[in-house]
Amino acid sequence: MQLPFGDDSFDAVVCQFGAMFFPDKAKGLSEARRVLRSGGVFIFSVWDRIEENEFADVVTRAMETRFPADPPRFLARTPHGHHEREAIRRDVRAGGFAAVAQIDTVAARSRAASPDIPAIGYCQGTPLRNEIEARAPGTLAEATAAASRAIAARFGSGAVDGKISAHIVTVKK
Repeated sequence: MQLPFGDDSFDAVVCQFGAMFFPDKAKGLSEARRVLRSGGVFIFSVWDRIEENEFADVVTRAMETRFPADPPRFLARTPHGHHEREAIRRDVRAGGFAAVAQIDTVAARSRAASPDIPAIGYCQGTPLRNEIEARAPGTLAEATAAASRAIAARFGSGAVDGKISAHIVTVKK
């Protein structure tokens, strides 16, 4: 939001899976533009919609089942909440870029030795943990186990393999 570099300092700025966390997306993008030299390139990545990211989607749905009155929506809201192409282009323009952002979608596979690994990663290694603990203190292990069971139900109880998808955004100054 306030890069510690002078104007026109770099030929390229890269932000990997961070832009979706900017509290003011236009301001964050304008900082990237500010530190770019004329003709420089800004490349950033954001996750595609949650439905295109299978483990995150399964975990989110498991939490909806576990907390039906007030499901934790961190994964859908934040890491996967800034995926709409026109919204991204609008934010890039609001950040001061005149060029049209090129957006390429890249799909890959995420693999883990067991369903426990992505369940622990999402439930205990992201701010989803805070939302789980706020709803039911002392039940993080139970929520993680529910996520693991949901992943196993969809992908099997051994090694698991799920689709992931992200947008790579490129824009020149």
